[in-house]
Parts: sequence; structure tokens; C-alpha cells
Amino acid sequence: MTKNSTSSTNSTWTGMVSVDDTALAVTDTGGPGIPVVYLNGAYADQKHWRPTIADLGSGYRHISYDTRARGKSKQSADYSFEACLRDLDAVLAARGVDRPLLVGWSYGGILAWNWADRNPDRALGSVIVDAFPYGLTGEEGRDRIRQQFHKMRFLLPLARPLGLAGRMSAAQHAEVGIDANEYAAAGDPVLSRLACPTRFVVATGNSLGSEDGEMERVRTSLDPALAHNPNVKVSAKVASNHSHIVRKDFRAIAQAVRETLAAQPQAPADSSGE
Repeated sequence: MTKNSTSSTNSTWTGMVSVDDTALAVTDTGGPGIPVVYLNGAYADQKHWRPTIADLGSGYRHISYDTRARGKSKQSADYSFEACLRDLDAVLAARGVDRPLLVGWSYGGILAWNWADRNPDRALGSVIVDAFPYGLTGEEGRDRIRQQFHKMRFLLPLARPLGLAGRMSAAQHAEVGIDANEYAAAGDPVLSRLACPTRFVVATGNSLGSEDGEMERVRTSLDPALAHNPNVKVSAKVASNHSHIVRKDFRAIAQAVRETLAAQPQAPADSSGE
């Protein structure tokens, strides 16, 4: 369900989509092109995708949105991974999109491969930006995530205007991360059976909070899926890090979108929209 919608110039639609106890800020460029839906990092908002959208241009239909308590979206009592999957379904339904190509960064990449696995007849493909089937789990992993966000608690309000934190407490941020790590750690069988073309864009630097060499070990978790599933490939490895990859390497992401669609040439365009 949509509400409080507003139309801007050209064919772009912006408005709020209601789901559960909240409402999500959505931007849809409209038009007859293939619908490309952008899924943000765990604490990020949709503005990080603007360079990628500009590089791909008007031949595609670009849909981006802020997840709960991020960007212009409303707060919620539920920030779980399953709630974010429901949010994606709600946005697709509200905008009349049946078969999207998903582009996800970090947390959004984990969302993308799980949604594609649960909806094999609907996913045109997925582009995964620096997300891997590896997670910090168990009591030690959960404690590490909680400690990290406790240390960052005074920085989170400063990160919100940059689109890098939500209107949540440090403890809520930590629980989002814990949830994401559990789904990431369970990602290998999902990636190994994905039926749609999937392309990875991978950074080579460290991640915020990672130890030296840790990210290289994390990246090897992708090897089984690459070996066993011909639908899964690495489109590009870029000299960047996890935090900066979307801003710095948007051209590589846009190229991965083109490669993913080229791997499924019979994919029909979704011409619906307002």
C-alpha cells in the first residue's frame, strides 16, 4: 500500500510505502526498462546508489528505498532480516514489479540472494556488492558485534546525515548486525543452488572493524559457490574497501548489472509503473 505519494519531474515517483507498523521512502524512475531494485547496506540509505543509477542511465527502471529507520523511512518495532525481506516484497507489490534484477551491497547483498532463492521464478538476476557467505556467529561473534557498536554509540548520530546509520540505538544497530551475520553464515548452500545469474563485485581492502587479513579469509567463503554453481561469477575485484566500494566503484557495479542481464537475454522488461 502506498500513501503520501508525490510526483516529481519527468516520470520519477517518490513516496511512502506502508508495511507492517512502518512506512518506507521509495524512489521509482518509472519507464519501460528492466526494473533494477537497489538494496542498501545494513545502516545505509538509498542515496549511495545515485552514481550507479546515473551510469546505467535511463534505459532501466531504477527503484531504490530506505529500509526501516534509515533515511526518510519511519521507525519500527521490528528491524529483523525477515522484516527486511517483507519490505522488499511490499515495495515490489506497491510499484507493480514482478520480476526485478536485485543489486545489493553488504546486508543488501544477503537480502538479494535470499530473496532470489525464495523466488526463483521471479528473480531476473542479482548483483552482490561485497557480501559473502560468512558471518560472526556464536556467543563470541555476537559479543564482538555488540562491543563494536557500544564503542561507536556516540558516532552513530553523526553518521546519520551521511546515510550510514539509522534512527536506532547502538544496541539495535548491533542486533541488526548479529541477525545479518547469521543469515550470511548460512549463505553457502543458498548461493550454491541459485538459479538466476548472479555477479559479485568484490573489494580487496579491509572492512570497518575487521582485523588485518580477516577480509581475505572472508572472501574465500565464496569459493564453493563459484566452483559448484555456474550461475555465480565474480564480475570485478576492485581496489577499494567495504565502506567505499559503492561510491568509488559504481562503474564496476553498473557493468555487473549489464553482465547479469546479458546472461539472461530472454528476460522480459517490466513496463508497469506510474
